[in-house]
Amino acid sequence: MIVQPREIQRYVTPDGRNPFDEWFYKLRDTKAKTIINKRLNRVNLGNLGNYRSVGEGVCELKIDYGSGYRIYFGQIGTTLILLLCAGDKNTQDQDIRKAIEYWTDYRSSNDA
Repeated sequence: MIVQPREIQRYVTPDGRNPFDEWFYKLRDTKAKTIINKRLNRVNLGNLGNYRSVGEGVCELKIDYGSGYRIYFGQIGTTLILLLCAGDKNTQDQDIRKAIEYWTDYRSSNDA
């Protein structure tokens, strides 16, 4: 199997918000932030690790630490990952709905 490096970008809402970064900067657990950054670095290198589809073209990266962090993303082609939003196990259902909403908006705005 060939590992394909991936570029990571962040979704920006029509009103200029960046949901992933807003969530990340509010996180107080510095160890969690370090673990999440390491995971995103591995994604950048092409190793998605533990992830699954949650529907409508959105996938969920699972991070086994703390309260069960989740990062939601869409893939554009084979080399681009668009981070949509994130949360933990407690907010998973609403985070998935938001991620699907963001992905739908992105695709309709960019003809993806």
